[in-house]
Amino acid sequence: MKIIPAAIADVLIIEPTVFGDSRGYFFESFNARAFAEQTGVEVNFVQDNESLSTYGVVRGLHFQKPPHAQAKLVRVVQGAVLDVAVDLRRNSPTFGQHVAVELTGENHRQIFIPRGFAHGFSVLSEKVLFQYKCDNYYMPQSEGALAWDDPMLAIDWHIPPDRVMLSAKDRCHPSMKDFVTPF
Repeated sequence: MKIIPAAIADVLIIEPTVFGDSRGYFFESFNARAFAEQTGVEVNFVQDNESLSTYGVVRGLHFQKPPHAQAKLVRVVQGAVLDVAVDLRRNSPTFGQHVAVELTGENHRQIFIPRGFAHGFSVLSEKVLFQYKCDNYYMPQSEGALAWDDPMLAIDWHIPPDRVMLSAKDRCHPSMKDFVTPF
């Protein structure tokens, strides 16, 4: 496994070692011991989630407020997404900045997003099968989110605006100018 620091501290891009032959491939998608040895981060994932989406879907930018904040390890099994993490840590020098990385079923890249970040993704392929691990359980009363199209964030989702598909909930989140960070 290769760990690549992202442009924002504590966000990590993970490239697993893939063993391929005429039968296909195999890789270890997560190993807690190896992850801790290489990053110094010990994490105990307690929940796995999966979503299936079609081209143009934007999910996010979501987070959970303390004490139910979540770190996530995200990956694509099939298809392609642009995965985005926005720093919401009040005292961070990169507060309000984001990291965007393309994850595909072919490149097997993963992103570790620590607590204190909003997370979202846009679907770049016809379909995507997306999986992520969380180190805390989902609690509806702790949900938080930011507007996906906030001009202050200036995220290029790589989807034409007229092709973006959102849930009703994701159409009405606050922008950064109206946001008070819980982190």
